[in-house]
Amino acid sequence: TLEERLEHLDMLREAQDETNGFLAFIPLSFHPKNTELSKISKLSRTSGVDDLKNIAVARCFLDNFPHIKAYWVMIGQKLSQIALSYGADDVDGTVKEEIITHMAGAETEQAMSREQLLRMIREAGRIPIERDTLYNVINSS
Repeated sequence: TLEERLEHLDMLREAQDETNGFLAFIPLSFHPKNTELSKISKLSRTSGVDDLKNIAVARCFLDNFPHIKAYWVMIGQKLSQIALSYGADDVDGTVKEEIITHMAGAETEQAMSREQLLRMIREAGRIPIERDTLYNVINSS
């Protein structure tokens, strides 16, 4: 529910205030296919609008998190581009073969090359920056 989402964000915000231990928040899109939840009820995956709202609310509410990620594997490349204007500042990186989300019903690409990722970010009007896991800049493109 929306209330549960806000409660979760509040707990994350408090944990970040106490520890400053999170580098990023990744609002994962819900994919119920082939899970126990799909057997219990007729739950459907989150909509693109829902995913963008989650990113925008997270950016506003979790202002103590340095980064908000649009995980393109779950929401797709086009929605990830839009998410960069809704508060996300990271689209994750190259992936060789993503399986878990696709087993749960994702219909996005399972891999993305460096060149595809750079093009996707530039087409969204942003400047791609290569970084390591700790968000240290490796290369600006």
